[in-house]
Amino acid sequence: MIEGSAALMCEKELKDGRCFSFGNLSTMVGEDYTSVRHRHPSSTAHGTPEKHEMQKRSEAERPFQNSNNGWVDVDHGITKKMQLIAEAEELKPAFMKEVDSHFTEFVNRLIAKAVLLESSTATSTFPAATCSERDLHKTKGLRAPPEHGKLFTARRSLLDELFEVNHIRTIYHMFIALLILFILSTLVVDFIDEGRLVLEFDLLVFAFGKFPVVISTWLCMFLSTFILPYGLFLQWAKGHSCSSQRKIRSLFFGMLFMFFQTIGLGLGPTYVAVSYSLPPASRFVVILEQVRLIMKAYSFIRENVPRVLSSAKEKSSTIPVPQVTQYLYFLFAPTLIYRDNYPRNPMIRWGYVATKFAQVIGSLFYAYYIFVRLCIPPFRNISQEPFNLRGLVLCIFNSILPGVLILFLVFFAFLHCWLNAFAEMLRFADRMFYEDWWNSTSYANYYRTWNVVVHDWLYYYAYRDFLWFFGKKFKAAAMLSVFAVSAAVHEYVLGVCFGYFYPVLFCLFMCFGMVFNFILNDRRKGPIWNVIMWTSLFLGQGVIICLYSQEWYAHQYCPLKNPTFLDYVKPRSWNCHIQI
Repeated sequence: MIEGSAALMCEKELKDGRCFSFGNLSTMVGEDYTSVRHRHPSSTAHGTPEKHEMQKRSEAERPFQNSNNGWVDVDHGITKKMQLIAEAEELKPAFMKEVDSHFTEFVNRLIAKAVLLESSTATSTFPAATCSERDLHKTKGLRAPPEHGKLFTARRSLLDELFEVNHIRTIYHMFIALLILFILSTLVVDFIDEGRLVLEFDLLVFAFGKFPVVISTWLCMFLSTFILPYGLFLQWAKGHSCSSQRKIRSLFFGMLFMFFQTIGLGLGPTYVAVSYSLPPASRFVVILEQVRLIMKAYSFIRENVPRVLSSAKEKSSTIPVPQVTQYLYFLFAPTLIYRDNYPRNPMIRWGYVATKFAQVIGSLFYAYYIFVRLCIPPFRNISQEPFNLRGLVLCIFNSILPGVLILFLVFFAFLHCWLNAFAEMLRFADRMFYEDWWNSTSYANYYRTWNVVVHDWLYYYAYRDFLWFFGKKFKAAAMLSVFAVSAAVHEYVLGVCFGYFYPVLFCLFMCFGMVFNFILNDRRKGPIWNVIMWTSLFLGQGVIICLYSQEWYAHQYCPLKNPTFLDYVKPRSWNCHIQI
């Protein structure tokens, strides 16, 4: 009877997970009792330990005693289970941290051994690679030749790995939802103001205007970079070993290459952008491609000249000149460091390419709605207000949200989507275009991980070459020179693209950037430093958006008829309100 009633009640309460058949429990207890009874004769041999084990088993079975209605009280079992889960959750962070530290150490040691092995086989500068601890420490103390640089290996982009986690993908969905809200708000406001849906996208049409000029300029830049640097290097390499005046000949070809870099790629695209009055986005395309091709051409020459010099010194019969197809692949590859060969994927995922280009287009529309809803309305009439401290502070804090969103969009659209799309089409397997910069607790780490592609070029060709020429005693001077070059190039890009000189970004780089680089260094590891890094980064984005937007509208509202050189240098937003 008890067994039957327990079965009926178990069917009703099955969802609670608290029903156990009394018959099944009796069978389980009976089996345990039988096993204990069969072991009882041997208890005399074992004595106290066997008796202690029986007491432990009886204590473990005590929570499962029968109740008056034939049910088993499992509250104690559930409590113990929850306690075990809580203990596991407490141990999990420490366990994952320990695993991560050991894995990171293992990978670093593996990379160090790989570098040691490659160096020992490529040059006699390093000792033989025995992969021991002593050899690794010796290698770290030596100064590597400039031609030993970045090692490429097959690896995925970090966001591609993170988007496989549902929690991270939800953050991506939240940004899509925010874009939908921007679109809806713009459509509703336009419908109220105009009485119709306005889908003209006039800002995008203006920003990317005169695009045929952009295409023709890019073709000229690309073809000249493809033909001239490779041709100059080929002519120099073929005649270098048999030339009696090697230094004069090398100096001549070097001057020709520098002339092409400064005049052909340097002044030519800039003149086109200014003389044709290209709009801002079109100028960005031209100037960024100009900088990219200059850096690629320099990397090609910088990596291959030492190989030819080494071959001539060894009096080798073969001249190490790369094939033209290798140079052409490098011009399109998403890296600024030249190699004859890169790790390649076996196939192209065209669906992945289409997705990345669609995300780039979506990011452009995202930026359009950010400017339309958050930037243009407050800045359109800001020049009519007097320039004072209160207005400047309010402007900076109101610009933080659009500035941060633009920062995220630039990172996602270019460093992730655009570079991954070209990497996939070229089967380029090394996708580490950025690292986890959002976890940085120091600006030193942020500068290294935000844009790995540009950082690698600056590190190997500016910082390391500086130390190679002047020695390791001048690390501070090398770091300062890298900051100065980076700040100057950033300010040059913004100055040409916006059409005015307003060195806000240069001052942020050289003043606050350098200070934060030494204050928020790699020794800062706590979470509070990550909060400080994000706070200063948000504030910096607000300053950039605010000041550059004010200056843009000041140039629109306050044009000068006969500007002097001082008028080009002095910010026009400081006194534009007087002329209105």
